[in-house]
Amino acid sequence: MNNRENEFKQRAAAYAEQEHKAAGKSKTVSWLRVVVFVAGAIAAWLFFRDGNTSAGIISIVGFYILFVLVMRWHSRLDYRYKQLQLLGKLNLQEIDRLHGKLHTFDGGDAFRDDHHPYTSDLDIFGPDSLFQLMNRSVTSIGKLRLAQWFRQAAPASEVLRRQEAVAELAQPEQQEWLQQAIVKPMHYKHTEEHTQEFFDWLRAQHFYKEHPWLKVLVFVLPVLTLASIAAWFYGYSGYIALGFLAIQYLLGLKFQKQRDDYYDKSIGMYEAMQSYTDQLQHLEAHTFKASMLEEIRTKLYRGNTPASAAIGKVATIIDYFSWRLSTLMSFFLNTILMWDFVWIYRIESWKAEHLDQVEEALKLLADFEALSSMAAYQYAQPHFAIPELSSTPFEFDAERLAHPLIFTVERIANDFQMQGAGKTIVVTGSNMSGKTTFLRTVGINMVLAFMGAAVYARRLTVAPAQVYTAMRTADNLAENTSSFYAELKRLRILLNMTEGVEPVFYLLDEILKGTNSRDRHAGAMALIRQLHRRNASGLISTHDLELGAMEQELSGSVENFSFNSTIEGDKILFDYTLHRGICRSFNASKLMQLMGIEMERTDAAG
Repeated sequence: MNNRENEFKQRAAAYAEQEHKAAGKSKTVSWLRVVVFVAGAIAAWLFFRDGNTSAGIISIVGFYILFVLVMRWHSRLDYRYKQLQLLGKLNLQEIDRLHGKLHTFDGGDAFRDDHHPYTSDLDIFGPDSLFQLMNRSVTSIGKLRLAQWFRQAAPASEVLRRQEAVAELAQPEQQEWLQQAIVKPMHYKHTEEHTQEFFDWLRAQHFYKEHPWLKVLVFVLPVLTLASIAAWFYGYSGYIALGFLAIQYLLGLKFQKQRDDYYDKSIGMYEAMQSYTDQLQHLEAHTFKASMLEEIRTKLYRGNTPASAAIGKVATIIDYFSWRLSTLMSFFLNTILMWDFVWIYRIESWKAEHLDQVEEALKLLADFEALSSMAAYQYAQPHFAIPELSSTPFEFDAERLAHPLIFTVERIANDFQMQGAGKTIVVTGSNMSGKTTFLRTVGINMVLAFMGAAVYARRLTVAPAQVYTAMRTADNLAENTSSFYAELKRLRILLNMTEGVEPVFYLLDEILKGTNSRDRHAGAMALIRQLHRRNASGLISTHDLELGAMEQELSGSVENFSFNSTIEGDKILFDYTLHRGICRSFNASKLMQLMGIEMERTDAAG
């Protein structure tokens, strides 16, 4: 980690230096714009003052062209300056992630689902979550795709394709290009980005199909209006021009709602479309070796038209459409040139020609953004392992397995192996010894493995399975549900899932804790026996040593592991190391005593 931290610091410092130089250059060119404008104004004034009208007009045109060229140069420099600024910020954010400072990053709260098989219990979304640690996407489509991959395990073949793609993007020589790709969308606002909603709405619109006669007027009426206005200046009746202007006004009034709808729906997409255009241009210009990446790139083309060009067209259309925002400009454009109708026609023409291509391209871009997040995450953690998928049912063979969301200097890692259907690992342990964290460690690394990401282990071999957890059940006042009943509902779902053919890997923490010890023991044992007969295996953590007796009842199918603690004076010491066998050291009494509860002396451990 220290090597990566030093690298990110060096990158941030280098970008800061380049940013400073770019800022100076941008400022110089900004002053050049002023000089060109003032020089042009003075030159034109001098020519017109001396009666040299032709030279005055030529100077205005010449200096205007020069001003536009300098302005575009300045825009490019500004973009470069902001790009360097964003790259520096990105590398500083990578350092924050290495230290677990995740509070400033998007937690993906929109994707939280307490009814999902595992995301709530394993801290996939929300504060201090895996989503915060891994996600580098800015766009909604990239975040959504990454969330989907977190929530749904991929088929084994797809996992291998993603691993290959991520490995290529995570190579050191790719980092400059990858970071450029990650910060591209940061230039734009994505607060109103509802891309698929916009496309769905646009697909349902058929304005010119419903009013085909308007097509003719859109192209004919502005020409007739301009011609009649010109004729008026040459002495012809002005009533003809007024008549055409009145027709345009009445048409605009009649279709005011449709015009506003098209504009309101499209304008919120302008910055998103610009962002997609930049991202796709960056992606289209690169070549890859990994099959998934090269497939993404080649599918962006339809014929000779790249997706970036198709999206760039609609961004340009929306930009021109927005000229209606100026009251004076809108009156002139919509009263003489049917401006809104022209750009509605252009949007519908674009839809017919490019919408299918663009929708497919954005799905591919979403895949690429998710892969980029996984690659940046993998690059930042070079000590993480690429998991191997096993064909042995329920195999989980890990060496130095740890939790990626624990950021202590010396993270405790454990070795752990199990395999076979109908297997239950009973994990006993004293309070705060690490048994629940270990279950989460197993689960979160399985989620990472099944999405194609690196895992926090020296080595991991794992068989594909549906992960299911029951850990954080709580009261729900709105549903009038007690924590015990909520847990029972959670276990009922697990039993339903295990009736099918899909393998289910369960992680259950202190099950049935909401009832008395007698019923808890009987219920937990009955559940283990029931799961033993199904296509399921997993881990159960508990304080109840009675569950450990099932190792004799179901020999070879139930195994005991434990976490232990030792008491030295007023201190409770934990090694957070997984041991075989049942826990023999408990610390509840000592913990209560340390909290000020006057415990009676007893020879038995608390």
